Amino acid sequence: MTSERKIRANRANARASTGPQTTQGRTRAARNALRHALSLPVCSIPALSEEVETLAGEIAGAGASAKTQELARGVAEAQIDVRRIRYARHQLLSNALSNQHYDSKANIRKKLQVLRAFLRLNPPDMSMEVRELVTSTPQGPDKFATILSGEAKQLLAMDRYERRALSRRKFAVRAFDEARRRGSRDCNN
Repeated sequence: MTSERKIRANRANARASTGPQTTQGRTRAARNALRHALSLPVCSIPALSEEVETLAGEIAGAGASAKTQELARGVAEAQIDVRRIRYARHQLLSNALSNQHYDSKANIRKKLQVLRAFLRLNPPDMSMEVRELVTSTPQGPDKFATILSGEAKQLLAMDRYERRALSRRKFAVRAFDEARRRGSRDCNN
């Protein structure tokens, strides 16, 4: 049994953690789901709904029962979600790699700090190394590493979406296979 004191503490904590308090914070939180649109259900996007129905028809096969078609639709939705997430990750990395001037936010802050020092009234002499630092952007493997570290937060979010979609697909395939096995046993008896 939970004590009265603990119940009061839990209620006080719940009241304190009600989400963003400012208008700006609420606006930002409202856009979270739209950042890469991966939290939207597949059925809410008409083009993807058609793909789901086509794939479900291929999975279920001709003359499948309504139950089999419904289970096939679950498999198809999860598969389309996996494909959509992988495509979004590919686009994120492709766009960053194709950007000739891509640099991490930390490097940009460092460069701005150096430039501010030179914009003061008595700036120090700008050495060749400093000029190179301010004007350079990462190339080759350094650029790829910079992109991965700079986009880590988004890549982790996409990874969570993908793990959920893969899990949904795994359970949908298991349910579909089990229904098929039961259906074939019923036909054999």
